[in-house]
Amino acid sequence: MESISLTPLGLFLQAGPVAKAVFLLLLAASIWCWVLIIEGLLGISRLNRAIRIARSPERNAAAGLLAPIMQAGRQAATLAIAGETAGESRTRVADCMQREAQALLARIEGGLPNLAVISSVAPFIGLFGTVWGIMVSFSSIGEAKDTSLAVVAPGIAAALAATAIGLAAAIPATVGYNRLGASLARASQRLHDLIQETAVELTVARADNRTVVRVG
Repeated sequence: MESISLTPLGLFLQAGPVAKAVFLLLLAASIWCWVLIIEGLLGISRLNRAIRIARSPERNAAAGLLAPIMQAGRQAATLAIAGETAGESRTRVADCMQREAQALLARIEGGLPNLAVISSVAPFIGLFGTVWGIMVSFSSIGEAKDTSLAVVAPGIAAALAATAIGLAAAIPATVGYNRLGASLARASQRLHDLIQETAVELTVARADNRTVVRVG
């Protein structure tokens, strides 16, 4: 009986064209999943670091990442609208900063939807490979009129391998999506708190500085 290699490379070489396509697709999804996870971790780490620095005396050090948000707040604070109360001014400044913050958060969370797609689709692709491998096994039995292990083993092995690779891609994607989503939500809340604090500071500073541009 011809030996069946159970190594990943051996299973790939023994598989048919459809099974090979499934393997390659799931392998690409698995690699892409880890790229998205690492990218998300780095983005959230940079955001948390920028927020920490923005709360420290060395505020200018955070200008690289949070500069558009702070600049939007400063520009909004330089405008003094006739009849506007201090609370309304603070809300307007915070809203301008929040719009820039949403754009920043959208860039950081760009890979999360893709992780959700991988976690949802990868098991079904693996299931397709499993079903196809079983079909190949039954076809081999019909052609050879033999139910020996040598006939059914290649198809069954490819089927089980497809299931395993599908899970290997889906499990990290699911965990990464949930963990990154929670971490990003916490960072978003911290950024929101920073924006509210900065809006108050800018509004107070504007009240102390009467050389402002008046509109309305």
